[in-house]
Amino acid sequence: MTISTTNAEIQIVRPEHADWFGDVATDLFDDPLLAERLAEFLNDPRHHLVVARVDKTIVGFISAVHYVHPDKPRPELWINEVGVSSSQQRRGLARAMFEALLVHARGLGCAEAWVLTDRSNTAAMALYAACGAFPPTDHVMFEFCLDSEGSQGNQAQP
Repeated sequence: MTISTTNAEIQIVRPEHADWFGDVATDLFDDPLLAERLAEFLNDPRHHLVVARVDKTIVGFISAVHYVHPDKPRPELWINEVGVSSSQQRRGLARAMFEALLVHARGLGCAEAWVLTDRSNTAAMALYAACGAFPPTDHVMFEFCLDSEGSQGNQAQP
């Protein structure tokens, strides 16, 4: 599926699009991309990546995973991360990518999609509301550091 919005192309990425990641906006991802992890992600049929490209440069992305659970009749989609390069923000790219991802999730047979954010992230709160999300709840997220070399402050104490 390819959608054009303003000056951007919105695309669900497939393994054959791996070469697109040679041209990515410098402020888009948190860290440099790792070729081995990119290949693993793109080749896993349960991982999904939507990108926005302007002049063949990736300037936005949404990553997600669809999963099954023993007590759920249909898969669900967990939306992991949404990013748009600072030079391309406030142009509707996040919404276009989000809507493309939801269409893709419906095609996968997903019963619902969900995402976490902080209430203070006003851009995310507005995006999710604009895309038809139910009002936010008061769920709490806990993180566990599983890397012995990770931050000592995040590790549980006996």
